[in-house]
Amino acid sequence: MTARSAFASAPLPSRRFFPFVIWLRWRLLARWYDRHLQRLGLAEIDDHQLRDLGLTRQDVRRECAKSFWQS
Repeated sequence: MTARSAFASAPLPSRRFFPFVIWLRWRLLARWYDRHLQRLGLAEIDDHQLRDLGLTRQDVRRECAKSFWQS
C-alpha cells in the first residue's frame, strides 16, 4: 500500500456538514451580539435598579469592560 492510495481511500467530508458549520458560526455571532447589547443595557441601569438586582456600579463597570467574546 502506497501513501497515495492511503489518502485516496480517506472519506471526504459530507456536504451536509457544511450548513451545520455555517449555522454554528451564525449562532456564535448572534451570541456575541446579544452579549454586547446586554452590556449596553446594563450600563444604562440606574443605581436604584442596580440595588434591586444586587449589583454595584463597580460590578457594572467590570462587566462592561469585558470584550464581547468574553462571558
